[in-house]
Amino acid sequence: MKVNSDRDISFKSIYTNRALKRGLEFAADKGAMFAATTTLVLSATARPAAIWLAPHTDKENKKVACAKSISSSGAGYLLTLGITTPFAKALRKIDTNPENYLKSETIKFLKNGNDKLYQSKSYTLATQLFKLGLGLIVAMPKAVLTCAGMPYIMQTLFHKPNKNHETNQNIAFKGKKPNKLAQGIGKILDSKCMQKFSDKHKDSNFPMHIVAATDALTTATFIHETNRSEKIEEKRKKALIYNAGISTGLSIISSYILDKLTEKPTQKFIEKFRKANLNDPKLDKQIEGIKIAKPILLVGCVYYMLIPFVSTFLADIADHNPKLDIPHKKKHNSKLSN
Repeated sequence: MKVNSDRDISFKSIYTNRALKRGLEFAADKGAMFAATTTLVLSATARPAAIWLAPHTDKENKKVACAKSISSSGAGYLLTLGITTPFAKALRKIDTNPENYLKSETIKFLKNGNDKLYQSKSYTLATQLFKLGLGLIVAMPKAVLTCAGMPYIMQTLFHKPNKNHETNQNIAFKGKKPNKLAQGIGKILDSKCMQKFSDKHKDSNFPMHIVAATDALTTATFIHETNRSEKIEEKRKKALIYNAGISTGLSIISSYILDKLTEKPTQKFIEKFRKANLNDPKLDKQIEGIKIAKPILLVGCVYYMLIPFVSTFLADIADHNPKLDIPHKKKHNSKLSN
């Protein structure tokens, strides 16, 4: 019996997979949107499952934690979608026609010896500040909307009666025309401060730092809003606040550890990916996508799959410990008659 020697028995097909390559291009072009989409999928499926499997934990606390997860992902996705779309278009215009938006000396500096601008580490870092930094911008409003949306999620999923019913407000995002926005971004990239910063930190783990800072800011804002909310039950606030704080703290610490442990395997994957796709014109974009997607997926998998199982259990313990009580803040509602 003749064995087909042409059969590909290696893992090369993984590196040339179309879906993977498109996903990496999406991450490279829309880092914040990639993060929001990953969060939406994991927080609506894996995180609620992990929370529900936490042992010896109050059932009502589990319901509130699940509602927070779903509300957070929904708010983050909608906010990011509205804000990142015009920025992604503007950055693509700069990628394809940098001479239309950047000064010649800026292009020369950022290229740093590379044939194409998008191959430069300095330029990649500078644009990542916009691609991932947008997630940092929406962190606070996302936390506010998460807190506001939780009572409605509780009512919808767990049939929790809601005494104070308010109509939802539609939030519209109006971005500038892509060409004008690209010109504005170009002016920022033209600045000496941005060029020095991107050149200095081009080899740093900046994507991971941005993701961690975004999570920390989101959680801090959420804790503040939860503490002063009048729609969330007072007896559920303590567990919810501890759950959020413990989840984020453990997630950031463990994600940095995993990021360090996977540094060499990731580099090997990039080398094999590069060899398998040498003739792909979008190779540099896909490799940039790997570097952006890695911290997002690491933090996402840790935060939404592993940590909830532990944090929900620990938060429930803290909830029953009087020494860990939190002084709640009340909103100061001043009714002004017109």
